Amino acid sequence: MQQAKTSDELIKNLTENYMEKLFYFCLKKTGNRTEAEDLTQDIALCVITSLNKGTFPVSFSAWVWQIARNRYSVWAKNKRKKNEALSSNDIGNFEIEDTQKDILEKIVNEEQVALLRRELAFIKSDYRNIIVEYYIKNKSLREIASHLSLPTNTVKSRLFRAREILKEGMTMAREFGKLSYKPENIYFINNGLHGTNGEPWNYISRSLCKNIMLAAYRTPSTAEELAVELGVALPYMEEELSSLVSATLMKKNKNKYETNFFIVSAEAQEKIYAHLRSIAPILTNAVIAAMEYDIKWKNLNSPNWHENYQSFEDMKWALLMMETDAVNTYTLNLFNKDEPSSSIGPWGHTLRPNGGEWDLLGMESNHGNEPCFVGLSGCVSNPNEKDLPEITFRQFRFKYGGLEKRTPPPLSYADGKALVEVASGNAQEADIAILKRLESYGYIQNTSAGYAPTIMVICKNKAHKMPKKVRDEFEALRFKARDIAAKHYLFCRELIYKEIPEFLKDDAFQIDHACANIFSMRGAVLEEAIKQGYLTFDSNNDKQILGAFLVI
Repeated sequence: MQQAKTSDELIKNLTENYMEKLFYFCLKKTGNRTEAEDLTQDIALCVITSLNKGTFPVSFSAWVWQIARNRYSVWAKNKRKKNEALSSNDIGNFEIEDTQKDILEKIVNEEQVALLRRELAFIKSDYRNIIVEYYIKNKSLREIASHLSLPTNTVKSRLFRAREILKEGMTMAREFGKLSYKPENIYFINNGLHGTNGEPWNYISRSLCKNIMLAAYRTPSTAEELAVELGVALPYMEEELSSLVSATLMKKNKNKYETNFFIVSAEAQEKIYAHLRSIAPILTNAVIAAMEYDIKWKNLNSPNWHENYQSFEDMKWALLMMETDAVNTYTLNLFNKDEPSSSIGPWGHTLRPNGGEWDLLGMESNHGNEPCFVGLSGCVSNPNEKDLPEITFRQFRFKYGGLEKRTPPPLSYADGKALVEVASGNAQEADIAILKRLESYGYIQNTSAGYAPTIMVICKNKAHKMPKKVRDEFEALRFKARDIAAKHYLFCRELIYKEIPEFLKDDAFQIDHACANIFSMRGAVLEEAIKQGYLTFDSNNDKQILGAFLVI
């Protein structure tokens, strides 16, 4: 509706568009038709008198309703003699006293109702609970104080403050953040053992949690600020934040929330991947040289160091990744020399609630030049199993050429134990249901002689120790690969340091964890080895088990 230019036009607007609404407002407040008519006339008189005196409000609608509430306040003070009587000092910009929404809609225009509901969605629970109790549920101040276990004066002051916040908010033009309409994706590198409730994956697989943590990582924020940034009502935001803090994914610093792990920007990733690809050829050749030297010596001096269940061409997928990880460890040992703190568990990761021991690195969604992801899983699936004897079964998980879709799921401790029994010739001691499952995964096969593995099985007691001279020659090759990798690690660390938020600058362990994971070289080495023809891949062989090995 276009704003009127003269007092006559405004008075006409009042009589044509507001008198009926004002009457219903007064009727609901007074509960008496005669008193409602008198109060309506009183409000109209005040509006007309002010207009005739030259008042020209910026927002005519807000101004009319403000006068209506003020005149009702005067009427209420004269009519009701209660300790909690409303006064002109604490009348808010809008009141809700009715639980009947249809009547509420008649009293005020839809724009005002929408504004009020919007602001109730973004007011803190300490204030919102009192507003709801007082106006929606029609509770007295004493009743609210008793229900919330608060002094009556505290309830009064919070009610007053809540009205002020609502009044201020309803005059604001709120602008929701970009994440409210265009959520971003983050993917994660998670190391360690999950909690018994599935932490952290039960949180980090949800778009809302991802974007809350991303927003708080970029800018530590209050719950209210995060609610506006994501366009989520504050009651839901408060619940999500409470859960994320309990799971140690976030922390609260005074009234602001901070994300409790690193998230590497897409820009940093682009630079890191470009640098890694530039050194991939010489790095891969150096890793292969060290691996081939080790294998050649073992084949000549320890011919039975592994069982011949798998072709050497397939074994190389696991062997190359094992040597890459060894070079990775040698590199990290050059830089990470701090003693672990008491918060680090026996598996080398941060102790978490519900028996978890894990660390996380977030990565902004990047559609650039990243190498394929190569993960690694073992056979321990929950924290309650970590006191049992270790079973060294490992499965490199290649996100390459569809391999990830046919790689079996991670094995449980019982699965790993059965695999060891098969490799040791004691398959009859294993649970038949587990054996059938391992067979369906492709890790074992049922032959005429019984069950046998289909993967590389390394026998620790059949491998001879390298003489010092041989060991020195081997390590010289590994050190050559390490020195190439070290230059890349320093490149990664420099970029990570540039992005460290102020609230994480003193967390040396998490800095080291972030650098170690973004520095990971498996995918680049794998792709380069395939490109050079060192590794062969048959995309049509769905029974091919690659990257798995067992040590007995």
